[in-house]
Parts: sequence; structure tokens; C-alpha cells
Amino acid sequence: MTDRAPADRTAPDADAYEAPDPAAMRAHYRAQGFDVTDLAAHPMDQFARWFKEAVHAAELGGIYEPNAMVVSTADAQGRPSSRTVLLKQYDERGFVFYTNYESRKGRDLAANPHIALLFPWHAMARQVTVTGSVTRTGRGETAAYFRTRPHGSQLGAWASAQSAVIASRAELDTAYEELHTRYPEGERVPVPPHWGGFRVFPETIEFWQGRENRLHDRLRYVYREDGTWRIERLSP
Repeated sequence: MTDRAPADRTAPDADAYEAPDPAAMRAHYRAQGFDVTDLAAHPMDQFARWFKEAVHAAELGGIYEPNAMVVSTADAQGRPSSRTVLLKQYDERGFVFYTNYESRKGRDLAANPHIALLFPWHAMARQVTVTGSVTRTGRGETAAYFRTRPHGSQLGAWASAQSAVIASRAELDTAYEELHTRYPEGERVPVPPHWGGFRVFPETIEFWQGRENRLHDRLRYVYREDGTWRIERLSP
């Protein structure tokens, strides 16, 4: 709770209040759920199952970018921020994404390595939430992934001082064009020293399945110090 008085704000346009009432929006979830007996012993194996089904749903047009995840971080003072980032790899060690280390999330994670991920697969009435901590990927691993990116995306990693205030879109476009002149298509683009990956080591992974009457299924894996996982059911 803060003691600061709210700042003066310009009143929103009256037309803004003509939008549909979110409190009246109610989705109907399916009757079939899942139980502990349906789960894989390791959470990354269970994630692989659900991710495969999400990719299949995307191929049918039901989900857009199933590898899109909401990444939440907090700075050294505990102030949170969230943004959507694309998952680029997962295995028994956890989840990997790439970013500018000088961006807000990069600065947050340098000061506070704790992180949360959310995969919102709304069309399937499913979501996966992850909590854990991060380490940076090695430069060799980062370079190997960087080489798979389209040429334009490689240039973009240099052109954008991510999260910094810029004067205009023209400033960004000019920086990109200058880089494109320096590194035309087919020219090898060096990996920016301020750009790379984070590997998320999960401590908890929760699988949520929507059910009727808002009695959803929530099953969570919790990491133990001996390297094994405990599975528990949470009340919805």
C-alpha cells in the first residue's frame, strides 16, 4: 500500500465506457479434466505433451504462437513487469529465451534472478505457469541460436537499444538501414555482446485445465533438493 496521493489524470473519453462489460463475459469450460495419474513423472515431459498438443491446435488455427509466454520479472526493489516473449528451447534443464541483456527484463534479472513464465493456451482452456531462477546461456550456445535467426532479425538485435526511450520511429529505421548497408544479405552479422539467452531453471511448474463450474484442475510439480519432484493438487 502506498501513501502517495493519486496523480491527476485526464478523464477518459466517454466512448470508452461503451465497451462490453468484462464482468459479463463468461466462458464455458469442458467437463473432462485430468488427474495426478495422467501426469508424467517429470514436469518437462508433461510440458512436452501439452506443448505438442498446443502446436497441433495452432496448426488447426486454434492458437497463435503456442511458444509465446508471458515473462514476469521484478527489479531489486521488487517492482514487477511483464511482457510476451517467445520460448526458443526446452529440455530437462528448463526453458530458454533470448533477449537484449540491457532491456528492462535483462536489468531486472541481473539484479533479481527470480522469474515467472505463463503459457496462456486459452483456446484449449489450459495454461502452464513456471516459477524459478535464471542463468545466462553460454556465448557458444547464444551464437549458435543467433545464426539461425533471419538476417533482418540479426540486424534488429543491433538496431534496437531495447527499452530505451527514442525520439521517433525514424531513428530506429535509420539505425536499421545503416546496419543493412554495412551487413547486406549474405554478410555475416556478429553476435551483439549485449544480446543472449536466459535459461530458466524451474522450481515449480503448474498445469491448469479449465473445468465446469469453475472447479478447475490445478496440478503442480515442486522441485525437491534431492533432484526429484513432488506433485500436488491445488484448490481452484
